[in-house]
Amino acid sequence: MHRLLVWYGELTTRRSLLRRGALFLIPGMLWLVVFIVLPGLVLVAVSLATRGSYGQLEWQFTLENYKRLAGFSLFGWTADYLMILWRSVVVAFFTTLISVVLSYPLCFFIAARPARSRYLWLTLVIIPFWTNMVIRTYAWFLILAPELPFARLAAYLGFIAEGAPLYPNAFAVYIGMVSMFLPFVALPLYASVERLDWNLVEAANDLYAGRTRVFTQAIVPQTLPGLSVGIVLTFVPAMGMFVVPDLLGGAKYMLVGNLIQQQFGTSRDWPFGAAVSMALMALTMISLQLYRRRSKEIAYV
Repeated sequence: MHRLLVWYGELTTRRSLLRRGALFLIPGMLWLVVFIVLPGLVLVAVSLATRGSYGQLEWQFTLENYKRLAGFSLFGWTADYLMILWRSVVVAFFTTLISVVLSYPLCFFIAARPARSRYLWLTLVIIPFWTNMVIRTYAWFLILAPELPFARLAAYLGFIAEGAPLYPNAFAVYIGMVSMFLPFVALPLYASVERLDWNLVEAANDLYAGRTRVFTQAIVPQTLPGLSVGIVLTFVPAMGMFVVPDLLGGAKYMLVGNLIQQQFGTSRDWPFGAAVSMALMALTMISLQLYRRRSKEIAYV
């Protein structure tokens, strides 16, 4: 005989509750299996396969793709692919860092506006989402063109040659990346800034804390939820970005996203492309885990 339980005023049994919970879980589990687990398993299988003479997949499993990614080839060891992976991490890190640094004053500026005009400022932040990423990247070609003031000023200061544009180079890549991902940090961060408890900030000031200490110990912990979301939303896609580096980097500033696109495109080397994708996923997971640990340490301070 099953033991009877009272659940939110309803008389039921433990088995009935478990069956009901399973029904709620099934749609979510199916979603995870279909859209995350299965594609991931297919990617692992393809990364262990072999490329045929004409680019077709041959199901002869090998670790050669991972060895090639680590730099081992018939001609010895080279760090080219590892440098591309490292460069992708560095670019994603600095893109996220610059976006965070720019987002804080932007969010405080919007939060200080009258309630009626805040929506207008937020709309201005959201407007880039309404335009295709490729079009936005091409817009930077016009902004950084040699006849406009930015390139003229850079030429006057001696950073570029007279009459040259401000692209393709690393500077243009960072400008394009930050412009793409700034709203991803600013919007969730603004939600935290708007709910800031200013009593804690005033208390820190009353205790003669310096500006840096007020920011790091009274403001950052309160905005950590929005900041965490913004960092994840920026860092993860920035690791795999290929449109901006391809256009504003002049196809010379290769990141891991460009390498994957090349393998699945013109090179038709799907097994190696899948191996690079797996490495990208591993790097992303490691980076997020490190950030998660660091966030916990900040929260406990």
